[in-house]
Amino acid sequence: MPRSEPDTNAGFAAALASDAKGPPDAVGARQTRRFAIYRNNVAHGVIEALAASFPAVQALVGEEFFAGAALAYHADEPPCSPLLFEYGGGFAGHLDGFAPAASVPYLGDVARLEWARLQAHHAGDAAPVTIAELGAIAPSALADTRLVLHPSAAILTSSWPIYALWAASTGVGEALDVDLARAEAVLIHRPEFDVEIRHLAPGSATFLAALSRGESLGSAADAAQTADPAFDLSSELTGVFAIGAIVGISPPAD
Repeated sequence: MPRSEPDTNAGFAAALASDAKGPPDAVGARQTRRFAIYRNNVAHGVIEALAASFPAVQALVGEEFFAGAALAYHADEPPCSPLLFEYGGGFAGHLDGFAPAASVPYLGDVARLEWARLQAHHAGDAAPVTIAELGAIAPSALADTRLVLHPSAAILTSSWPIYALWAASTGVGEALDVDLARAEAVLIHRPEFDVEIRHLAPGSATFLAALSRGESLGSAADAAQTADPAFDLSSELTGVFAIGAIVGISPPAD
């Protein structure tokens, strides 16, 4: 019985993704060399696409190691879209379980930062609101008020110094000493045209993460105070409004 078209396509895709597989039956002997060239081109394109999305990861491990990790990821999770800039959502998780990367256990979290940066670049626009609008709310209603973060915003926390690693690897951010014993958190957002990555204190990270989950201002502030007794709500609000991270204010219903 002849194979169905979906089966043939699946076999062709699997053969392209793995050097261990020979060309599928649909490829005749005379076309084997062309198939090998095509597979090499596909592999090269995947490596280039992932390198463009994860430059800090590549800088941390070098081009040869990165290429091997990219090809292993491609074999496990080939692209689902012809738009290769959309490819790589599972790369961080792949690095977490990639045995050759066991000596660089922070690699997955650095990849998560870079993927969030890419998503922020493509996120929708929204106009920020000012802190004056928060001041117009009755003091008795503030604790139950909810603040809406910019649609590009993502808060990442890590057991590793992801901001310092990213900054040292790319030269884009503020250069910091890398202390692998230090945990770090970051805010990634795009208030206007450029994506910004900001290092966050533990209280600020807890506060913004709570707001992103839809928690009230009072609940978020309590969580931040527990995480960091030095957390100051007034200073935090001034800061997040100043950087354009808040795009909506939802006071409680009467």
